[in-house]
Amino acid sequence: MKSINNQAPVMCSKKITINASSEKVWPLIANINNWANWQTDISKAQLNGELKPQTTFDWKTGGANIHSTLHTVEPYKAFGWTGKAFGTYAIHNWMFTEKDGCTEVAVDESMEGLLAVLLKKILNKSLEKGMQNWLDLLKKECEN
Repeated sequence: MKSINNQAPVMCSKKITINASSEKVWPLIANINNWANWQTDISKAQLNGELKPQTTFDWKTGGANIHSTLHTVEPYKAFGWTGKAFGTYAIHNWMFTEKDGCTEVAVDESMEGLLAVLLKKILNKSLEKGMQNWLDLLKKECEN
């Protein structure tokens, strides 16, 4: 797993417990092509090859087109990527820990670059809101 940059101007970490096994949670995150069907902030997402490290994918969230590269694909345990958009560079990681039939989902992201420095306050707030929404939608999708 590639660590986020703890010195980045924009960072966020969140956790949620989902009343479902990691076998139910994992496919929703790992099936990038299906993100737009349940993640309302994402309008399109396309994996450009096999689900494995170094494979790229392109997606659109919040009006931004993002080109990302997978760095970690560990089924039911960890999933992560790096991405570039508008002169920013982000590292995004998901970790899944199953216990007693529930899955704790932890997500971390760092964002750096000139835009991240200039818009630090706005981007931190936006990232926190977006990350919480993603977790809430994931929980809703898994528990329905």
